[in-house]
Amino acid sequence: MTSTENLSQETAHQAEGEQSEAAVEAVSYEQLALTLQDAQTKADDYWNQLLRVRADMENLRRRAERDLENAHKYALERFFGELLPVKDSLEMGLVAASGEAADIAKVREGLDLTVKMMQTAVQKAGVREIDPQGEKFNPELHQAMTTQESAGLEPNTVVAVFQKGYLLNDRVVRPAMVVVSKKP
Repeated sequence: MTSTENLSQETAHQAEGEQSEAAVEAVSYEQLALTLQDAQTKADDYWNQLLRVRADMENLRRRAERDLENAHKYALERFFGELLPVKDSLEMGLVAASGEAADIAKVREGLDLTVKMMQTAVQKAGVREIDPQGEKFNPELHQAMTTQESAGLEPNTVVAVFQKGYLLNDRVVRPAMVVVSKKP
């Protein structure tokens, strides 16, 4: 083989190598472009999901604020509805008592019914009465106004109740004001 033939064979091999490298590079660019497009699509999907979640969270926050505001505004609505008949009854009793021919027995009967309506209304709201007459003094529920010597009762017993106390759902709203016994 002559040197010219060798040179032309080398040139031919070199040309084939360059063509195959170009083909590999072309395939690689196409794969890279597809990979990039796939990544861009995923990034767009995640971005859209993020925007939806952000909007949902904002709506949830607004709804929670509105619910809380309404709870504060209308917390007493049901209780007020229970008290309206009591107010109506008191007004009717006042009208009945103000006439010249007012019957005190009927006025008293109306007041008794009104007090029962009031007790029912406050019980529905979770209020319980504290009336500790004769019970052991409990500083968590009772407020001692004074002490009184008593030979017939054990010390720290409630002798008298000046004013009843009240619990709202087991929390003291007002302690009962009481007189407590002590040793003579």
